[in-house]
Amino acid sequence: MARAGLTTERLTEAGAALSDEIGFERATLSELARRFDVKVASLYSHVRSSEDLRIRVALLALEEMADRGDTALAGRAGKDALIALGNVYRDYAREHPGRYDAAQMRLDPQTAASSAGPRHSQMMRAILRGYDLTEADQTHAVRLLGSVFNGYVGLERSGGFSHSTPDSQQSWDRILDSLDTLLKGWPAP
Repeated sequence: MARAGLTTERLTEAGAALSDEIGFERATLSELARRFDVKVASLYSHVRSSEDLRIRVALLALEEMADRGDTALAGRAGKDALIALGNVYRDYAREHPGRYDAAQMRLDPQTAASSAGPRHSQMMRAILRGYDLTEADQTHAVRLLGSVFNGYVGLERSGGFSHSTPDSQQSWDRILDSLDTLLKGWPAP
């Protein structure tokens, strides 16, 4: 019989919070069981394994970021939309470092297709329509934006910018300005 109060949703949320606290890779069923003061076996009726927990946290993180992105993009276009979405990723990584790491997890194709991952691409493509790019060029530009957003966030989180001036916010602002300029002048094939 399942322990009262334990649900898949509650364990996923707790796993996400645990990921933010101790790191995504360290958030295991054993650690989660300790937090709930139960035996690991008590969790198996809700979550099959630590890998299942990690997948559920990844799906939750993708959904949360997509929801934030939808809200941030509402009524925005062009550079304003580009900045808003970039800030969603950066702010989410700062607020939820473990969940952000989870969102980078490689998912099997079927799980990825049914996740909020495609919404992220759709949001980026919506921004790019304001830059008058062909559909083929939008694919390249989506990859560029994902690389810049995730790369910058990763370097910033690892302390890569903490040892020099100017402040990383200034660099972030300049990078977003530069992306806008690049997208406005996207080279023809």
